[in-house]
Amino acid sequence: MTTFEAATPLGAVRGTEAGGLLHFTGIPYAQPPVGALRFAAPEPAVPWSGVLDATGGPVVAPQGPSRLVGAVGEFSADQSEDCLQVSVTTPAVDGARRPVMVWLHGGGFSSGGGALDWYDGSTLAREGGVVVVGVNYRLGPLGYLRVDGVGDGNAGLLDMVEALRWVRDNIEAFGGDPDNVTVFGQSAGGLCTLLMLTMPGARELFHRAILQSPPAGVLPLTSREAERNAALLHDALGYPALDSAALRQRLSGESTGRLLTAARLVARESAVLGGVAPPYLPVADGFESTDVLLSAAARGAAEAGIPLIVGTTRDEAWAMVYGQAAAEATREQVQQFVDSDPTGRTPRDALSAAEVLVDVMTDRWFTVPAHSFAHAVAAAGCKVWVYRLDWAPAGSPLGACHCLELPLVFGTADAWAAAPMLAGADPAEQEALSARIRGNWLSFAATGEPAGDLPWPSYDDGRSTMIFDTRSGVVRDPVGLDL
Repeated sequence: MTTFEAATPLGAVRGTEAGGLLHFTGIPYAQPPVGALRFAAPEPAVPWSGVLDATGGPVVAPQGPSRLVGAVGEFSADQSEDCLQVSVTTPAVDGARRPVMVWLHGGGFSSGGGALDWYDGSTLAREGGVVVVGVNYRLGPLGYLRVDGVGDGNAGLLDMVEALRWVRDNIEAFGGDPDNVTVFGQSAGGLCTLLMLTMPGARELFHRAILQSPPAGVLPLTSREAERNAALLHDALGYPALDSAALRQRLSGESTGRLLTAARLVARESAVLGGVAPPYLPVADGFESTDVLLSAAARGAAEAGIPLIVGTTRDEAWAMVYGQAAAEATREQVQQFVDSDPTGRTPRDALSAAEVLVDVMTDRWFTVPAHSFAHAVAAAGCKVWVYRLDWAPAGSPLGACHCLELPLVFGTADAWAAAPMLAGADPAEQEALSARIRGNWLSFAATGEPAGDLPWPSYDDGRSTMIFDTRSGVVRDPVGLDL
């Protein structure tokens, strides 16, 4: 193994050299969130002496099994509360100022990790000459528990902001340009990117953003909702009535395993048919409707001059329905969810109950709010490009489901080989589409425009939407919204 060192403002870091690239894993961007910092906002990493070893395997935040395992499969990584780390893949440590792409993983605020093989930045770094940074952040109640005197419910979101500060202050040591940072996030990571557009102190830390399948129909919790969910965790842990000081002491000393077990119990008891929001996610008062949230994020993007790519997959919700209890819902149960849908979209005819559920969930949580957001961004005078992934592997029952774009964006087909959502995929077809998507993402990171091999007009041109499929192309207003 060939090693290489980078000299950062915090200290020297040792990484590995492989395939013409330099790889660094496990660099702390914040102090370990343990002890008194367990539920607190992140504190910046402190300088170290000697050389930090960043040659090991990935560590992820403590988490239980993903509920999307039936679509994406499983991954293996060590878990630790000492998880506030970034991974960096770079062509060289040479003082050049390359575009930087900061990856915020998805996982429903309860699973995932920034340095998994799924998200290996090697292909992007090699093809685009970019520096790729993967970010870990706290998950579940460790990241989003709101209890007076314990935590405000936003530690996980603030972790991402702190990671972006680390990028600003340190990425030049890895050959990156701190003045050309693109955040790209999927699902929970995409929603957090949207939320950061409403935060002046966060949006000043990046210059472009790609939101992949953000569940933008999900609102952050209000303080009252977050406190209710904290009380449910309190009950699931079997705690007696405690004052705030005693509760803080109990929670600070609680075992990670018991916290995760209690959180899973709360999630099961809180689940509703057609819902996608977990009980522990960011907290923000004042966003009483999706329109208010999306308008605030659009204004933030326009004020900061941040161009955006926003997109979804055609059949997002199959990843949340296939092989799960929701797939057995009756037509009557599904109709109740359809009747409660504020988008008012009409499902296609001649569908099974499960197909109707998938259609309406996809529209309600993903497609309609994504296009509404793009409309608001364009109306605010900011550039935005919209896409939809329609490609679906021939042998998969999941269609173009949530997460399907991930192996295409990263070019990591081998790492995703066991994913059920890729069953029967034609390797040549998959790689051709992957190369097309990567080309657009990389040109956007470099220039602020997705200049791939096909013309892609911005959304303000007749609601233009790039359809990624075996035969890709632009369609105008494919959703037909009355905006």
